[in-house]
Amino acid sequence: MQTVDIDGTFLEVHAIPAPDASAAEAALPPLVFLHEGLGSVAMWRDWPARLCAATGRAGWVYSRRGYGQSSPVPDVRGTPRQDAQGRRIGRLLPDYLHHEALVVLPALLQRLGVAQPVLVGHSDGGTIALIHAAHHPVAACVVMAPHVMVEPVALQGIARTRDAFTTGGLRQRLSRYHADVDCAFWQWCDAWLGESIRGFDIRDEIRRIRAPLLAIQGVGDEYATLAQIRDIQAAVPRAELLELPDCGHSPFKDQPDAVDEAIAGFLRRHLAQAR
Repeated sequence: MQTVDIDGTFLEVHAIPAPDASAAEAALPPLVFLHEGLGSVAMWRDWPARLCAATGRAGWVYSRRGYGQSSPVPDVRGTPRQDAQGRRIGRLLPDYLHHEALVVLPALLQRLGVAQPVLVGHSDGGTIALIHAAHHPVAACVVMAPHVMVEPVALQGIARTRDAFTTGGLRQRLSRYHADVDCAFWQWCDAWLGESIRGFDIRDEIRRIRAPLLAIQGVGDEYATLAQIRDIQAAVPRAELLELPDCGHSPFKDQPDAVDEAIAGFLRRHLAQAR
């Protein structure tokens, strides 16, 4: 396992090489994958490698702090505060998505030597990708099931997931992917079910995005309505949308062929000059 030290926090990182030498020589912007609220490097399984092969690009996958094999968050359900090194500990603050997008991700990209990536984000990771792209140059941005504001259906879905974790088999299933499964789960759950995040809304902020943008969502998403990606297009009229039938919150799992084809075509159209 490769790790990258970001100010004393060790993040699990996995590199995906370019599928052939010509792609590497062309210096195509790599794909950088940003996982969902309960995700990790391992929980993507083989999809990042398949998408890299389909798009002819190298890729980077990492687990955020508290997820996968990355450093845990001490006292994850305690009072939010900072340790002696200035690192956040305790419960996530309602600005945690902005902190990841504007503090952690830029530092990680710098350490990896990646200047303008193609961001590929799912759910929380999609939101992080949008925030980052609104403030930093990126080659392109692909988001699946992102959250640009808080909907009741999201809170209801998260409450059901909390019940599955505490009384069902979800905790055991997630423990295969996280060194500290309670840290991974509760940092996400407590943040979203806390009162302070109810006003979260980035629809005005993402108007700043200038990079090509593709937003994908399943019609049957359990955590959001299609208003999420339609509001993205209202804020960024150049954004392309893909609404997938027979698809829930994880398009890359439910409709992998359609998602791979859509992303590969999107990148060919908008980044052809890089080839």
